[in-house]
Amino acid sequence: MAKKNMSLTKVPMPEQAPDVRNKNFEEVALGYTAEMAMEEAERCLNCKNKPCVSGCPVNVPIPGFIEKVAEGDFEAAYEIITSENALPAICGRVCPQENQCEGKCVRGIKGQPVGI
Repeated sequence: MAKKNMSLTKVPMPEQAPDVRNKNFEEVALGYTAEMAMEEAERCLNCKNKPCVSGCPVNVPIPGFIEKVAEGDFEAAYEIITSENALPAICGRVCPQENQCEGKCVRGIKGQPVGI
């Protein structure tokens, strides 16, 4: 990764306003833009022992995925995340990442873990 974002807090996830979301059944979280995803990915320290991978029940190579997101190479990031998980969108939807990969993130010791 070229540069590091040393912020102790995650890039905030855009969400629908409460007065809008109480009138629809669309997703509350709107997702990151490419720039926001890259900024959040730059918070990864690329730890030597990679505790996020040990926290993932399907052993997704998270640091490699995050590295490609930080570079803006989303196609390569997709290839990496699907190398161990054929259905990353489904698993990402139901995965309790706060207790698994993000729960093991070293950045979470002082501040918030990297958003995965």
